[in-house]
Amino acid sequence: MKRHGTINPLKWLGWLWTPIEKNGAFFVFMFALGWLCTWLELMPYYLRERGAKPYELTLPELFLDIYILSVILTLIPRKIRLWLKALLYVILYGVAIVDVFCYVRFESTLTPTMLMLVSETSSQEALEFFSGYLNWAVLTTNVGWILLLMLIHIFWTFMRRWLNEICLQMILPKKNESFVMGLQAVLGCVVAWCLYSSISQTWDNKVAMRRLFSCEVLGDVEREQNRKDHAKLYLPVYRLAFGIYANSLADQQLEQLKIAGGEKIQVDSCSFCVPDIVLVIGESYNKHHSQLYGYDKPTAPRQVAMAEEGSLVPFSDVVSSWNLTSFVFKHMLSLWAVGDSGAWCDKPLFPEVFRRAGYHVTFITNQFLPNAKEAVYDFSGGFFLSDSALSRRLFDERNTMLYRYDDGLLKELQHRRDGSFVTSADVTKEPSLYYKGRLTILHLMGSHVDYSARYPQTFRKFTVQQYDRPELTPKQLQTLAHYDNSLLYNDSILKAITRHFADRDAVVIYMPDHGEEIFDDQPYTSGRLHNEDIDYRLARNEMEIPFWIWGSPLYRENHPYDWLEIQAAKDRPLMIDALPHLLLYLGGISTPLYRPELNVISPDYDTNRPRILKGTTDYNRLNSNHKE
Repeated sequence: MKRHGTINPLKWLGWLWTPIEKNGAFFVFMFALGWLCTWLELMPYYLRERGAKPYELTLPELFLDIYILSVILTLIPRKIRLWLKALLYVILYGVAIVDVFCYVRFESTLTPTMLMLVSETSSQEALEFFSGYLNWAVLTTNVGWILLLMLIHIFWTFMRRWLNEICLQMILPKKNESFVMGLQAVLGCVVAWCLYSSISQTWDNKVAMRRLFSCEVLGDVEREQNRKDHAKLYLPVYRLAFGIYANSLADQQLEQLKIAGGEKIQVDSCSFCVPDIVLVIGESYNKHHSQLYGYDKPTAPRQVAMAEEGSLVPFSDVVSSWNLTSFVFKHMLSLWAVGDSGAWCDKPLFPEVFRRAGYHVTFITNQFLPNAKEAVYDFSGGFFLSDSALSRRLFDERNTMLYRYDDGLLKELQHRRDGSFVTSADVTKEPSLYYKGRLTILHLMGSHVDYSARYPQTFRKFTVQQYDRPELTPKQLQTLAHYDNSLLYNDSILKAITRHFADRDAVVIYMPDHGEEIFDDQPYTSGRLHNEDIDYRLARNEMEIPFWIWGSPLYRENHPYDWLEIQAAKDRPLMIDALPHLLLYLGGISTPLYRPELNVISPDYDTNRPRILKGTTDYNRLNSNHKE
């Protein structure tokens, strides 16, 4: 019997069941929707690879998320609650349909790049897209399962109303309040156990999601997503929220970049000292697997030959500022340098300075073209290069398609028109065909991620049998062979690029964005480690990079003193965030933005400058401690 002034414990336990009781259809159908999306987007992989599994904590986290939402709905007055649930149905079903459709059409769930592409799509393009892809055939894809669930939900809604009307007309036995209260208490105990289990299992993911949505800059988002304990955005609505959040961070930096370019670029003069400047940016190149730097496998025979003939100068002490492509690109393209106040987007990007000076700037990339399947690191690294307004300020020409192998970039290079170098008086003949200088930036796929997919079979020279590494497993040895084969293919690409500019007054600078773990040190692994603490082992494999400058015969003949400066600088310490100042010097661009202390071939170069890796650790100290 209930005592005066006390609450029956059974009723208290029953309250835990109340949110589900009052929002039964919402709870059941939204749970089914979340689980259905998880399996629909996994199923193609599951059919091909039986070991594939969905996010292992989908069930407990889905229960927790929907229960919390049901609690909130329960606290809202009924009339408002009905309209709010209707709105949630529209949003959750709508986002699920879009997410699954994207997976069917692009083999990718919602990504930040997709939202960026949508924002840049005109009404005409949108109409053409919908007319081309939204048809009755969509119903036969996995999208049809979401639509079927919607129909069942609608059918149940009408059926429930009909059943309620029948029940009102029937004479039903009086409810046994004690039995009802006891049943609710039992169900409340079940809910309590489910809540405890769900919270204990999924707490780490909730903490990771809070970290992700607390990032203040886009680079931090990429770093967060590369952690082993990164947030699992297992629901379409979470992926949509992340895409919106990532794009909002990108927009902030884009606006700052546009302001920096508009207000801070001043070019006093330009001598076009080197008419053809070529920057080749590689990907994931471990310096210690390059034959050019003493590796015992012939992974770079062409580069070695060019060095022996005296046309290529390899630099011995160069590091990247990060082991993430996005940070490297931002540091490398911006006139901002690590250690300066502010952020990378507070200074102009050097391609825009070259354009202002009169250079014709071409960007040919095999990575940074926005596509629906783009991963977060590609979005983070290339969002500012894909913005149409900023891209027009940075580049005169860009490629419009990606290639399976990097030789596709050679075809792009060959198809670019060959401008003639003339005096200003000659330009009156046909201005559009002439320019005094060209800056060409080539961005290779290099040895990115899947090494076996980075070279054609004709370059399959290294096999497992050629490695005397008993400490490695057969699978690790195969990965190592794939990696070295990708470097051999990369070597052929670099040789072809220098051959393309061999008859011009040109320099070619090669550098990858960062290195890569490739079973050189314990613990034996491949890829990259994203430890907060950087030791020399990590810096050696992931930050030390090959860097060289090639000069054409005509360049070495026309600029003998500059070539001597390049040769004299080959052992100077360099971090590639200072690269823009070398390029400005080679182009003969006079601007207040140029800083000789950051130009590695200048007599005023600061050889004692700290080289801060990942914004925390001075490589110079790591290296000196290692040598001791």
